Amino acid sequence: MMIKMKVLLDTNIVIHREATTVVNDEIGSLFAWFDKLHYEKCIHPLTLEEIEKHKDQKVIRTFKIKLNNYVLLKTEAPYTPAVTALSQKMDKSQNDINDTRLINELVNNRVDFLISEDKWIHEKARLLDIDSRVFKINSFLEKVTSENPSLVDYKTLSVRKEYFGNIKLADTFFDTFRHDYKGFYEWFNKKSEEPAYVCIDREQTLAFLYVKKENEDEDYSDINPVFPKKKRLKIGTFKVNLNGFRLGERFLKIIFDNALKQRVDEIYVTIFNNLPEEKRLIDLLLEWGFKLWGTKKSSSGEEEVYVRDFSKSFNISAPKSTFPYISLESDVYLNPIYPLYHTNLFPDSILNTESPDDFIENEPFRNALSKVFVSRSITRNLKSGDIIVFYRTGGLYKSVITTIGIVESVITNIKNENEFLALCRKRSVFSNEELSDQWNHSKYKPFIVNFLYAYSFPHRINMKRLIELGVIRGVENAPRGFERISKSEFEKIIKETKTDENIIVN
Repeated sequence: MMIKMKVLLDTNIVIHREATTVVNDEIGSLFAWFDKLHYEKCIHPLTLEEIEKHKDQKVIRTFKIKLNNYVLLKTEAPYTPAVTALSQKMDKSQNDINDTRLINELVNNRVDFLISEDKWIHEKARLLDIDSRVFKINSFLEKVTSENPSLVDYKTLSVRKEYFGNIKLADTFFDTFRHDYKGFYEWFNKKSEEPAYVCIDREQTLAFLYVKKENEDEDYSDINPVFPKKKRLKIGTFKVNLNGFRLGERFLKIIFDNALKQRVDEIYVTIFNNLPEEKRLIDLLLEWGFKLWGTKKSSSGEEEVYVRDFSKSFNISAPKSTFPYISLESDVYLNPIYPLYHTNLFPDSILNTESPDDFIENEPFRNALSKVFVSRSITRNLKSGDIIVFYRTGGLYKSVITTIGIVESVITNIKNENEFLALCRKRSVFSNEELSDQWNHSKYKPFIVNFLYAYSFPHRINMKRLIELGVIRGVENAPRGFERISKSEFEKIIKETKTDENIIVN
C-alpha cells in the first residue's frame, strides 16, 4: 500500500487558496500538483484559530465549508531539545511561537513537507537543518516540476520578443496591472509599436517584461529622494506567474543583458508591495543586488522604488550583487561539458549548428541564472568569485569555448545520495536517475559547484585555436576537469572571442 506524502500548509497558503478575491494566481497550480501527486493537504489546529480571526467573514465561511478538503492534525508533537533551544532564542511574540509549533511537526517527521511564504519559518528551518523540506510556493513548484517531468506539459513554453500590439491585453494575467495602475489600458495600447519580452503557453501569458533606457535629463521629481543624474534602464512592467520554471531568473538575465548593451549606470523599478506576487518579485530583486531607494507617488498610489547599481564593480563574496561583472583578479578555470548537456544548461550559448526548436524553455535549469555543475575533477579548491570558462567537447575542431560562469560556492562534504540529489536537482541538467548514477559510479564521489551563468561568447574559438594560443598544450592535454589557466591566457580568450570588455573589472 502506497503511503501518501503529507504536506503541512501554513495559514498564509490556506488563506491564499480560500480568499474570495484571488491574491495569488499560482495557488491553483500548487493545489493541482497536490492532486496529481496524491499528497495529503494538512493543516495545524493553529490555522483554524488564525482563520477565525480573519477580517474577511467570507473567507471564514468559505474555509469552514471546505474544511473537509484538508487533513486536520489531531495531535501536536512535543518539542525536541533542538526546537526548545531555538524557541528560547528566537521566539519573542505569539506569532513566533506559532511558527515554531509548525516547524516542530516537521522536525518530528509527522509531516513530510511544510509550505509557507513566511521568511522567518524558512530561517528557522535553515537553523534546524531541515530547510530542504520547507518550501515557498515557487520553490515547491520547481521541486515537483523537476522530479515529475512526465506530468508536465509545457511544450511551447519559451521567451520571445514581441510587439505590445500583438499581445493579448484581455488576458487575466494583466488583471493586477489594471487594478494597480489607472490608465493601464490606454498606456498599453500607446505602446503597440514597441517591443516587450513575453512568455506564452496555450495562449496564456505567463511572464511579461518591458524595459526602457532613460538618459540623464529624465524628470524624476515624483521619486523621493530624487534620483541624481545618471543613465538608467527602467524596468517598466515586470510580472512572472509562478510555474516551477524559474522564469523570474530568465527575465532577470534579459534585464541585465539590456543594461549591459545600453551602457547604463543603474537599473530601477517601481513596484507596489501589497500582493504576494509583488513581494516575491521584490525578494528576487533583493537577492540579485537591488536595494530599496525610496518611494514614488502617482495617481495610482505610492510605490516602492528599488535600484540596482550597474557601475563596474565586483563583489567576490557575493557575486550576485554585481552580476554579470567579472574580475581579472579572480582565478580562472577551463572546464569541459559534453554536447549532450551543453545547450540545455546554457540556452543562450546555443551553437549555429543547433536548432532552437530543440531547446524550448521547459526545464527550470535552463531558465535559472544560478546553476549547479556536478564534477569529479581532481581540482576541487574553487572558491566564490572564481571564473569558469566552459567548453563544449567534440575534438580538435568541434570543441569550442562558449560560456563564462562565476563560482558562488563549492560543496565537497556531501553526506549521502539523498543530500546529493536535494542539492542538485532543481538547478542541474541531470535527471534523478543520472544523478544517482553519478553518485554511485565509483568510490570517488562527485562534488558540486554552484555558479552563475554570466556570459556567452559572441565569437567561438575551437580547441585547435586554443592550442595555437597556448591555452591548451596539445590535444592529449585537453582538460578533463577544472584546469586553472593564467590571467594572460584568459586575456587571450577575451580578445579572441570578441567579448564585451565592459563586463570586466580590472
